[in-house]
Amino acid sequence: MAGRTVLERFPAGGPRGSWPAEEFARARRLEGERAEVVMDLASDAFLVIVRAREPVE
Repeated sequence: MAGRTVLERFPAGGPRGSWPAEEFARARRLEGERAEVVMDLASDAFLVIVRAREPVE
C-alpha cells in the first residue's frame, strides 16, 4: 500500500481481535489524525495507518 504511514501494528490472533487497533485509531482520530485500520494479510496483523494526502496542484 503506497502513500501511507503505519502508526501501530496489532496481531490479528490476539484474544480481542481488532479491538485494540480500533481503539488506538479512534484515539488518534480524536487527536486530529485521519487514522484508519487495515488488515495486512502477509503479516497477519491489523495496522493503524494514515494515508498520505494527495498534493494540491
